[in-house]
Amino acid sequence: MSASQTSDVPTLLVKIFGKDRPGITAGLFDTLAAYSVDVVDIEQVVTRGRIVLCALVTEPTVSSAGELRATVHSWAESMKLQAEIISGTGDNRPRGSGRSHVTVLGHPLTAESTAAIAATITTAGGNIDRIFRLAKYPVTAVEFAVSGAETGPLRTALVTEAAEIGVDVAVVSAGLHRRAQRLVVMDVDSTLIQDEVIELFAAHAGCEDKVAEVTAAAMRGELDFEQSLHARVALLEGLDASVVDKVRTDVRLTPGARTLIRTLKRLGYQVGVVSGGFTQVTDDLQERLGLDFASANTLEIVDGKLTGRVTGEIVDRAGKARLLRRFAAEAGVPLSQTVAIGDGANDLDMLNAAGLGVAFNAKPVVRRAADTAVNVPFLDTVLYLLGITREEVEAADDTVQA
Repeated sequence: MSASQTSDVPTLLVKIFGKDRPGITAGLFDTLAAYSVDVVDIEQVVTRGRIVLCALVTEPTVSSAGELRATVHSWAESMKLQAEIISGTGDNRPRGSGRSHVTVLGHPLTAESTAAIAATITTAGGNIDRIFRLAKYPVTAVEFAVSGAETGPLRTALVTEAAEIGVDVAVVSAGLHRRAQRLVVMDVDSTLIQDEVIELFAAHAGCEDKVAEVTAAAMRGELDFEQSLHARVALLEGLDASVVDKVRTDVRLTPGARTLIRTLKRLGYQVGVVSGGFTQVTDDLQERLGLDFASANTLEIVDGKLTGRVTGEIVDRAGKARLLRRFAAEAGVPLSQTVAIGDGANDLDMLNAAGLGVAFNAKPVVRRAADTAVNVPFLDTVLYLLGITREEVEAADDTVQA
């Protein structure tokens, strides 16, 4: 029976709740089957061993309606469950236009912050249709299915509220395109890895403090990136090329980086990196992590020494966006199905060009401009923004290990 056919038909909402055990769902519908009712809708959730099962079914004939109620209550009592049966007409009311997925990340997720998010959704004109937990560690991730509010204004309202209460919120429009995002491109320094590569080189050259000061100013958007790059690289002049291997050893992946890349690859995504750092490191990361794409600046080495210059095309703010487009074209993926992740001002063009831009532990200017911000130190939390649950990640790992 179609939705239009049930619009004026008498229906019963049968609600069962109590301690969960195998066979409850089958038992309820076996009981209902004796009255030849049709199933209009069904929802079930289990939380800490307690089940809530709701079935919306067509009402049987008047003569057997009372018998159905009595039989369901009797069955529920025999299963040590509680039952509630409510008469009505038709199906659920239609969901409002403007549908979004709101993902909330908390470390921890408090009742106070959850209340604030829910209130903001209501104030924005949205209705929460469904809530589902995506993960319980390393952060608590909860997804709200929201209707009745346009995604853009809802995102603006929630991002403002989230910044005040200290949680991360991502708002994306609902639809098939969410899971169709098939290319993820990341910044490297302070995103894929915990370090700034040029500072690792500078530590061996004895000029770490000078380089760090210029790097910080560039990432805040206070300096032109290309000029700052040349100024910092010049300080490395004369450094022995053997330092490259030492720096590769010094590099520390961000927690969750391997899990993020491994899971994305298993799901059929292509993954790349773009960096204002150096190919001497990104080429190694590409090989170690199985990345599909990698591009960065290249330190010039002559006679076994760093010359203090870079060669080739400069990867700066505009260059990162250009490379995102190039990678997408090579992958055969439209920009609307790309995800970009970064932390600095030189990532802004890339984040804005992607279908979903994620500011990861980013500078304030980047957090304000990106589609969403993640401020916990676990890179694999980006998976939750794509609707991928922790259980799915672990199941994929178990399958490979088996």
